[in-house]
Amino acid sequence: MAFELDFSGRQVLVVGGSSGIGNATAQAFRGQGAQVAVWGTRAAAADYADEPGSDLTGLHYTRVDVTDAAQIATAAASIERLDVLVLAQGTVRYGRQEFEPAGFAQVVNVNLNSLMACAQALQGRLAASAGSVIVYSSVAAYQSSRGNPAYNASKAGAVALVRTLGDAWSRPGRHGGIRVNGIAPGLVDTKLTQVTVAHPDRLAAALQSIPMARLGTGTDMAGVALFLASPLAGYITGQTVIVDGGMVLT
Repeated sequence: MAFELDFSGRQVLVVGGSSGIGNATAQAFRGQGAQVAVWGTRAAAADYADEPGSDLTGLHYTRVDVTDAAQIATAAASIERLDVLVLAQGTVRYGRQEFEPAGFAQVVNVNLNSLMACAQALQGRLAASAGSVIVYSSVAAYQSSRGNPAYNASKAGAVALVRTLGDAWSRPGRHGGIRVNGIAPGLVDTKLTQVTVAHPDRLAAALQSIPMARLGTGTDMAGVALFLASPLAGYITGQTVIVDGGMVLT
């Protein structure tokens, strides 16, 4: 049997698909024939025109605050069919803000709680198509993140959520046969990693810890997302693939 990464006629939603890794993933699915919608935080797609790493060409954009259950419900209700749900939303707070209750809660709400909220809101659509969920976490789930306890804990929680939903939702029948998998990126040049990649000394030190000696790219991550949503990964569920150039090996 021949397997192709052909998503023609498929409906894909990328939450957090307005920039960075999420945007690269959204455009990758569009490039393989899918109809792709993205949820972002700004009022309109035009507001991302000057954002590095953002290309909303050919994507259907909706503003959704993923920490607001009502907004998630409203946006989800407008989706008639869904084959692939990519959860790529994320945030981080530097300067020890995550050690404060408000900072900790805000990061966990975006990076973990909203994953479940979005997945639950769209489970029925995914069950109808026996679809796929892909959750972006981070290699931070597998090691300490000095100064960022909320980011670390939320990403570890995302990996655990993938396992649990993979177990619960992959079963046929009323559960829908939804495959749930994840991707844990290493160091990728996005707006969330500028604290490292924009500083030559910090970047050089980080690259020394990566056996492949380079930063990851959105394209690196998107390729794995295409694989996980395709028939090539048809017997994989509950797993998170580490895509980090070997960083966690050192």
